[in-house]
Parts: sequence; C-alpha cells; structure tokens
Amino acid sequence: MSVVEHVREMAAAGLHSNVRLLSGLLLTMSGNNPELFSPSQKYQLLVYHADSLFHDKEYRNAVSKYTMALQQKKALSKTSKVRPSTGNAATTPQSQCLPSEIEVKYKMAECYTMLKQDKDAIAILDGIPSRQRTPKINMMLANLYKKAGQERSSVTSYKEVLRQCPLALDAILGLLSLSVKGAEVASMTINIIQSIPNLDWLSVWIKAYAFVHTGDNTRAINTICSLEKKSLLRDNVDLLGSLADLYFRAGDNKNSILKFEQAQMLDPYLIKGMDVYGYLLAREGRLEDVENLGCRLFNISDQHAEPWVVSGCHSFYSKRYSRALYLGAKAIQLNSNSVQALLLKGAALRNMGRVQEAIIHFREAIRLAPCRLDCYEGLIECYLASNSIREAMVMANNVYKTLGANAQTLTLLATVCLEDPVTQEKAKTLLDKALTQRPDYIKAVVKKAELLSREQKYEDGIALLRNALANQSDCVLHRILGDFLVAVNEYQEAMDQYSIALSLDPNDQKSLEGLQKMEKEESPTDATQEEDVDDMEGSGEEGDLEGSDSEAAQWADQEQWFGMQ
Repeated sequence: MSVVEHVREMAAAGLHSNVRLLSGLLLTMSGNNPELFSPSQKYQLLVYHADSLFHDKEYRNAVSKYTMALQQKKALSKTSKVRPSTGNAATTPQSQCLPSEIEVKYKMAECYTMLKQDKDAIAILDGIPSRQRTPKINMMLANLYKKAGQERSSVTSYKEVLRQCPLALDAILGLLSLSVKGAEVASMTINIIQSIPNLDWLSVWIKAYAFVHTGDNTRAINTICSLEKKSLLRDNVDLLGSLADLYFRAGDNKNSILKFEQAQMLDPYLIKGMDVYGYLLAREGRLEDVENLGCRLFNISDQHAEPWVVSGCHSFYSKRYSRALYLGAKAIQLNSNSVQALLLKGAALRNMGRVQEAIIHFREAIRLAPCRLDCYEGLIECYLASNSIREAMVMANNVYKTLGANAQTLTLLATVCLEDPVTQEKAKTLLDKALTQRPDYIKAVVKKAELLSREQKYEDGIALLRNALANQSDCVLHRILGDFLVAVNEYQEAMDQYSIALSLDPNDQKSLEGLQKMEKEESPTDATQEEDVDDMEGSGEEGDLEGSDSEAAQWADQEQWFGMQ
C-alpha cells in the first residue's frame, strides 16, 4: 500500500486533521522532487488536503488547493487520458480511485457560498455539463439562481432535481415559491405517489404549501390542519411549525403561540421558527420568557440566526435599540435570507432615526417574503415616520390589491388614510369593513379607537373596546380603555384597566404613566380637595389628561415595531 493510499484511507475514515498534516508534508516533498509522485497521486493529495481545509472552515485556502487540483487533473487528462470509472482492467488501482472532478467543483462551489461569493459559485457549477450534474449540484444551482433573481434558471434546476428525485420536498417548496402552479408540481410526483403505499398525503401537502406561497393563509391553515389530524402525520413538528407561522401571518397570535409551544414540546431542540415565537412573546411583554428562550437556543446552536433574533427582540422591547441593531446584523451575517432578522434590524434602525437605512432592510424582507404583510407594514411605518404619505398610500394600495381585501390589508390601508385629514372618512369605512370580517382583530380595534378619540366619541370607543376585550385580553386594548375612561371621568375603573395592562406587560410605559397620573389625582372628597381639583382644571391639567387619549393611540412604537401580526 502506497503512502497516498494511506492518506485516502484516513480521509475516508474522517481523520481530517491527520490528513491535513500528512498531505501537507507530502505535497512539500513533491514540490522539492517532482518525480517523487505520479501526476495522479499529486492530484489525489491536493484534493484530500483541500478537503481537510474545507473541514477546518478555511474556505479560501481550500479553494486555492481545489483549483490547483483541477489544473493537475486537466494536465493529467491530456497526457494519460485517465478516466476515474472506466472499468478498464488495464487501468491502475490509483487511477480507479481518483476523486471525482465533478465532486471537486461542487466542493469549490460550497466554499464560494460560505465566502458569500455566489457569482463564483454559480460560475463553477455552470461549467459542469448538464448531463453530468448530480441532484445536489442542481439543488445548489437552483438555490443560487433563486437568490440571484434568475427565476427561470432556478425553476429549470428545481425541476431537474424532481426529475431525478421526485420526493425532494424542498425542491417542491422551491418551485412553489417561484409561482409554479401546485397542479404542475403535483403532476411531477404523481407516478411516485401511485407506486408507493402510504404516500397519498403528499398531494394534499403540495396543495397546502401552494396556498402558503400564494398568500391564502386561511385555506393553507385548513389544509395543513386536515393533514395534521391524520393519524400518521399527527404531531409532526414541521407541520406544527408551518401552522404556527400561518396563524402568525393571519394575525392570530394566540393560536400561533400555542402551535409553537406544541412543536417545542415535541422537539426541545427545535430552532426553525423560534425567532417568530420569540417576537410574539416579546410583543406580549413576556421578556423573561424571551430571555430564557434565547439562552436555550444559544445552547443548541449559535450558528443559526434564530437565537440572535430572539435576543434582539428582548433588547428591542427593553428599548436597547443599539444592541438590537447589533444582534439583528449578526443574525443577517449568519443567514442573509432571514426575514425576521431583516425586520428586527429595520425596526431598530427606524427607532434610532435612521429611516432610510431601515427602508432598505424592509424592502429586502419584502423581496424574500412577498406574501408576508408584516414586511409591508414595516416599510409603510418608515414612510409615515418620514412624512412620505404619498409613498405610504401607494404601497398600502398595492398590498390591498395584491394580497386581497382582508381585515389585515384593510386595516393597513386605513392606517395610512388616518394620516391625511382628507381621507378620514375612507379610513372609517375601511376599519368598519375590517371589524365586520374580524371583530377581534386588535390592530383594527386600536385604529378605530384612535379615530373615535379624535372625534371625542368616548362612549362609542368604550363600547368598542369592551366588546373586543370580551373574548381576549391585550395590554394595548386595556390601556386605551383606561384612557377613554379617564376622558369620561371614570377614574377608578381607569386605574383598574391600567393595572390589568401592566399585569400583561410590566414594561408598558404608557400604562405605567397613566396609572401614576391617576394615583396623583386620587384624593379625599372634602371641600379643600374639591377646590384643588377646580384649580387643576383651570390650570389645564384636565387638558393633559385629554391629550393622553391621542398619545395612547400612538402605539406603533411599542406594538408595531416589526410591523408584524
């Protein structure tokens, strides 16, 4: 057995550090004495050495060695015409064991992707003839094409993956995300479904995710629920995670949290989707739970974006925007396709007054997730913050037309209309339509309450808020109800509402301010105190209280920092 064969055996055994040391020494020997190893042996040493560098995450060095190996292979092919798998008995054992040139190019592409040099990765894979491309090469190409915006080439590559591997579910999701019809995708798997037992669920699965990628959240939820209820797929973590995400997109935060908790109980090491779960917990003021979730995720892996996003949510809701910005940037560095990380960083930038930078991040989030309303909400918040009402109106109308007239899009359009005195009546009509569709939709209730506050229709506002709170409990709604009760001199009940709001979110500053103001105002009913109250009214203190109605309606900084559901 030759020394090169020993290197090959160690590489196959996964002894990468040993391979690196020995191959490095042997390559130096070869450089000092070119006759020491044959061209095929030198090619093998270069590939095995590059593989060990790849394992040590030294990607630039690995690319350099892979390039040298390919040059050596090219020279070898010209001289000896050696082919790795000819089956010719006359070929030497060494030539039969030559590493695949196709595999070397794939490894180079992996290095380029790790170095975020996607163009170089595409170039190296494009150089492989179509007939020689393996499924994993086509899959990598499809993902790279998609990221680069080359949708037609991406669709072709995904279809080639399915032609070779008809059960490649991630390739199916890739096609659906590129607007390929669900029926067309299903037709590519029909033969395998009919030939293998217990695969009848696959066609329903494809149908469900086709709804997901067209933004039809309601039908997607119903279809996935029908799958999840089947005995063979009950308690599947991926389906539960998809359901949680869909409920989140539909604005049903309660069911979203419930599904995330179920998935987490089934798989304590679950990372996917935990960034959204962390945001929802933070939005409800459960910062201690968010902190615990972040610590748990970091213990699982700090090489995913989700732990950093969750910690960023904690920082954002603690009003540490600079730290939230850093954590969001770190998450994007780990995964540039993380929509949640882009929203976190965009929100932090917006709250720090860097609106134009925030707009860039929200636009990128929209590009990656065109069916997610929260991305558009973040961008519109930026437009409104910079007084670009016209741009906000154009975007809100586009969302309304693209995603359809549902409670969420109606409320988003109404939010922009409220910014212009000319469109106040239109805002009222839109909010009424939204509340007709979903009387419990919190954002619509809040915006309708804001409108009623402007019109000083406090009794109507109290009735609206009481009705909304009949079947749910939300910090913002309790706080605004407290503000309305102050306006009609129901001070004791107002204090109760502020207290409930603080019990739901101890960090809600506006509820705390309202409660403290009530405590200062509270006094015995003797004549002296009545005179003091009269003096206060004359000095404009009551005007301050009325002003809190308007102030409480400006809840966006606290509750719409992501522009999420």
